Amino acid sequence: ALAEPRLGPVAEWASIGPYRLLTALPPGAARDPVAGPLFSPAYAELARTAEVYLDCAGQAGRTAAELGVHRQTLYYRLARIERLTGLDLDDGEDRLLLHMALKAHRL
Repeated sequence: ALAEPRLGPVAEWASIGPYRLLTALPPGAARDPVAGPLFSPAYAELARTAEVYLDCAGQAGRTAAELGVHRQTLYYRLARIERLTGLDLDDGEDRLLLHMALKAHRL
């Protein structure tokens, strides 16, 4: 529950969503090197942007509002994320990989 503040200090197994899958893996198994650069302190804002974008199902307007940035700023950050990771955020498997890597990083 500490990995996701919205769950509170104690969470029921059924309520932790993707973390159920991640906790079933051996330690470090869900950490993908392609997302590694985002975990550098220098790119913390990009990591947060990516996670919020993916949590918002790729809805740019909703993501920009949640981050408190202009949509153009969001698009600029998403392009930087793609360049940094080599992932294509228009590709479902790439989005899934990045989303799970970001969630795993919290554990």
